[in-house]
Amino acid sequence: MYDTSDIRKNLKVILDGAPCVVIDFQFVKPGKGQAFTRTKLRNMLTGNVLERTFKSGEKLAKADLEVRQMTFLYPEGDRYVFMDIESYEQSFLTAEQLGDSRFYLVDNMQVEILLWNEKPIGVTPPTHVDLKVVETEPGFKGDTSTNTLKAAKMHTGVTVMVPLFINEGDLLKIDTRTGEYVERAKK
Repeated sequence: MYDTSDIRKNLKVILDGAPCVVIDFQFVKPGKGQAFTRTKLRNMLTGNVLERTFKSGEKLAKADLEVRQMTFLYPEGDRYVFMDIESYEQSFLTAEQLGDSRFYLVDNMQVEILLWNEKPIGVTPPTHVDLKVVETEPGFKGDTSTNTLKAAKMHTGVTVMVPLFINEGDLLKIDTRTGEYVERAKK
């Protein structure tokens, strides 16, 4: 069981009989009355987003999820195909189940698949992935004195804010937890 003080981003809990993941939370201590935590949770089975408020001291049931190592193979329409490394069995996840994680999947990448009652319901990509820039404004040499950023579209479809010196074709290391640029990747 989790206490409300344990609530943090990506915490997995059981709510109304279904596994949910915390996507955002805010601790509120009003001048009068009891403190509470306002949360946004995503149902991992349906992809629906719920907003719930928990009073301090409330207990939340821990989601009993199994984690299995799999390889991302390829997208197939609205579904994404994964293969178990040990049994070579294929599993499918929808774009709704993957959420924003789908933008950080690269062919043949090792990922952790979350299973609930032997059914795949989500994915945890590696902390950092290397993505190629396919569209951005031209870079400027020597313009590093300010911390100005520009938008760059990656080959997976996600748009990331990057420094001005980044050009199309560059390989960048992206943090999958925040979606932020880390550094140029070594080729």
